[in-house]
Amino acid sequence: MAEAIESPLAPGSLTGKRVLVTGSSRGVGADTARFFAEAGASVVINYRNKEARAKKLVDAINAAGGTAIAIGADLTDEASVQTMIDTVEREFGGLDILVLNASGGMESNLGEDYALRLNRDAQVGMLQAARRVLAEDARVVFVTSHQAHFIETTPTMPEYEPVARSKKAGEQALLALVPELEAEGISFVVVSADMIEGTITATLLNRLNPGAIDERRAQAGKLLNVAEFAAEVAKAAVEPVPADHLRLIGDLSSFTAE
Repeated sequence: MAEAIESPLAPGSLTGKRVLVTGSSRGVGADTARFFAEAGASVVINYRNKEARAKKLVDAINAAGGTAIAIGADLTDEASVQTMIDTVEREFGGLDILVLNASGGMESNLGEDYALRLNRDAQVGMLQAARRVLAEDARVVFVTSHQAHFIETTPTMPEYEPVARSKKAGEQALLALVPELEAEGISFVVVSADMIEGTITATLLNRLNPGAIDERRAQAGKLLNVAEFAAEVAKAAVEPVPADHLRLIGDLSSFTAE
């Protein structure tokens, strides 16, 4: 839970800002949205099928004096995304921060190409749909993992490889849009960390490969938990963008060793 650590954002520092976090009914997305709301931003909680969770989070934010709304949208459905953007424009007038947090690909019965459709095509589609409502000085954040970012040079768990490769493809496709975004005054940053304790991905990996997360933790020394990584995502949305547009969090020795 976000309450377990101190918010990385100063109270009131985002007053007047409007934020959309995709996949924010739970996990990293939920805690990231909570941090934004605590800093004074008006927040859109996006969900695909966890409506009850999303509404519970919205109620909690509003009860604490913040401003939040929940909007359901399947990011792989162009019409669904467009309806969400229309709602954002109607309710908030636009966006100052867009966090592309939603991801997946380990779910069953969604098609062999689902990981690529969600982690590459839907990310690009979401950004392109949102461009018409992004403020001139808006920030876009893409959330990924070291297992995906470094997949071309560092192997990952076989069970995760299709997801990792699809997320890397998404990262590359989004980075290719940076010149266009910068011409519109929109900044872009990728934020990446090792496997995160307590996420759905970690749970599914451990189910498919028992002991996988324990092994990765032993190799890394420490894995961030959900709230700790959410704090890094929130900071990526407000701090200066590195020249290479990458914020790589934590120890990289497992991924960059010769």
